[in-house]
Amino acid sequence: MLALLAPLLLQACAASAPMTPPAAIKPAEGKVTEDYVIGAGDSLSVFVYRNPDLSEANVAVRPDGRISVPLIEDITAAGKTPTQLARELEGRLKKYIQDPNVTIIVRSFVGAPDRQVRVIGEAVEPVSIPYRERMTLLDVMIATKGLTRYAAGNRALLVRRGQDGTQVSIPVRLSDLVKDGDISQNIEMQPGDTLIIPQSWF
Repeated sequence: MLALLAPLLLQACAASAPMTPPAAIKPAEGKVTEDYVIGAGDSLSVFVYRNPDLSEANVAVRPDGRISVPLIEDITAAGKTPTQLARELEGRLKKYIQDPNVTIIVRSFVGAPDRQVRVIGEAVEPVSIPYRERMTLLDVMIATKGLTRYAAGNRALLVRRGQDGTQVSIPVRLSDLVKDGDISQNIEMQPGDTLIIPQSWF
């Protein structure tokens, strides 16, 4: 099913979005490192200083983006940084304890949907990967265990949404990058990128 879907997605993206060669994609300069944003599926530790009964070592962020902790049945965690969530929990705990001090630790990472990099098609392990600062295309290929034997790696497309909301398709030669070490293809990723790897025609 995935093998049939990838070529269709490739054709649709190619038809609807302008093509930009990798050489024209310049990494952003002087970017400020962004704080991690919690997403559904993340696992958190909630530590309340001097209140072990209110602390939780493993709190799952539910699909609805909420968590439940002692004294606070439901609170939205998704879309917030760990610091923002900690301050909100402190505000809610003030009615129960004096001067609460909360620390949020992210134990496992999935991230918000618009902060993920998705890989579909002929990768060994197609996945959604949490975006991290300065992630490159080679990092993505390592995470997906490379190309399958049926992959048309040099016909891959990186689909990216620009700041103005327009969709751009960037052709990338994955086979040249992975097999031949062509670093010119190792472009810097952005949150929300989708890498489409089609199947070879023969």
